[in-house]
Amino acid sequence: MVESIARVRHIRVTPQKARRVVDLVRGKQATEALAILKFAPQSASEPVYKLVAAAIANARVKADAENSYLDENDLVIAKAFVDEGTTLKRFQPRAQGRAFRINKRTSHITVVLATPDLIENGRGARKTSTGSAQRKASK
Repeated sequence: MVESIARVRHIRVTPQKARRVVDLVRGKQATEALAILKFAPQSASEPVYKLVAAAIANARVKADAENSYLDENDLVIAKAFVDEGTTLKRFQPRAQGRAFRINKRTSHITVVLATPDLIENGRGARKTSTGSAQRKASK
């Protein structure tokens, strides 16, 4: 009955590399995702690990505020996505007075945790990936 969101913005990891890590844990249980991220060799796994841990803590605080019971093993990563942040543009000197541009990309990472009953009710991640199947079912 709890849904919690955690975001990190302007993290110095390219979105392409961060998406590889986020794809590993999307749809998994939060505790299982922490175990996967702890031993993932990618450098982007550390900030994603901290983000999932922060989302678990946010769920705990939200459940305490609502006076409801929360079992952390029930939390599932309902949504997880990576957006592109601002790009820092730097220049590297090259031969004969030329300059080579270096783009230092940043990411905005968002993780949404929810309990399975919220996902079934449609507030969390969708079960079907195609919108046409949902439109046919509603007719």
